[in-house]
Amino acid sequence: MIRTGSVLVYAVLAFVLAGFAHRSAAYDFNDSHFHLTNYIQEGISLSEFLRVMDNKTGRAAVFGIPLQQKWDYFESGARAPDYYLLSDAELYYYSFTDAIIADQYLHLEPRDRERIDPMITGFNPTDMYAADHIRRVLLMYPGVFSGIGEFTVHKEFVSAKVAGHTASLLNPALDRILTFAGESGLVVIIHNDINTVRPAPGRPANFDHLKRVFRAHPDVSIIWAHTGLGRFVKPTADHVNLLREVLAGDEYAHVNFDISWDEVAKWVVADEASLNAWVTLLQQYPDRFLFGSDSVAPKSQADYLKAFDVYQKLWDRLDAATARKVKAQNFERLFDAARAKVRAWEAAQVRK
Repeated sequence: MIRTGSVLVYAVLAFVLAGFAHRSAAYDFNDSHFHLTNYIQEGISLSEFLRVMDNKTGRAAVFGIPLQQKWDYFESGARAPDYYLLSDAELYYYSFTDAIIADQYLHLEPRDRERIDPMITGFNPTDMYAADHIRRVLLMYPGVFSGIGEFTVHKEFVSAKVAGHTASLLNPALDRILTFAGESGLVVIIHNDINTVRPAPGRPANFDHLKRVFRAHPDVSIIWAHTGLGRFVKPTADHVNLLREVLAGDEYAHVNFDISWDEVAKWVVADEASLNAWVTLLQQYPDRFLFGSDSVAPKSQADYLKAFDVYQKLWDRLDAATARKVKAQNFERLFDAARAKVRAWEAAQVRK
């Protein structure tokens, strides 16, 4: 049951947010992609993260990791793995991560809450009931969440390790999740590798299926994490032109891209040809890209800023207006809109 006493708070929150978006210009960036916890649900508190953000980061989209690495004694003995590449044991979905994020958020002072956009991520994208989980979390914690994600469909060596049915872009459970996101106003951060680790010739393996999903949900504000790249999924020679296919189509106007993760940044700034191609792309479509750290429970600000620092060559090449949009303003536009829509949806549930 939704807490009916929360309705009055929404109008006050909207007023406060309008002023905060302007103040964020004092920071270096907003972070569209931050993990508070790791693959064994350990990490830092939101209070600690705010100290890491300090005067560098204005706002951040914050989420856990929806997967738990199993510690299988018969696989690794007394060696406790804390990362998915440190064990052959399976991963499984860990829904309690959403409650961890909500509890941390609700213990912050109101002024600090302005800087955090919590995300729902503890659901299984192969489950037709996943959308019901998301709805339940919104009703249990009104006034907290702005979106869903980062959740994963295809990811390098992760997908094969997840217990149960393999996630797929063809699964109607994914459509059900995105349909609910459209109804409730939740912004969506989806991780889906554009290709396989060892790609076959021709079009990237997952690209056209992902475009179909995008086209099917024009009312959903979608952020494609890492532009489909990863630690082992490297860009093909035509990667920038593939992104341009999405950017140029009116049917994909609701799709945005984050360039989070230092492992992705290394591809962007790898050489002059790559850097020039990305600068041209971002300046051609300055409203469609967001910076994110993809940092996981960093122990220091230096750790947290790794991706931002790797991108320094990119920041130096972009014109000032584009750089500001990618680093801060696109975040504000998308997440301010999501906050307003989700709060309105929650308020409507109270009246039912």
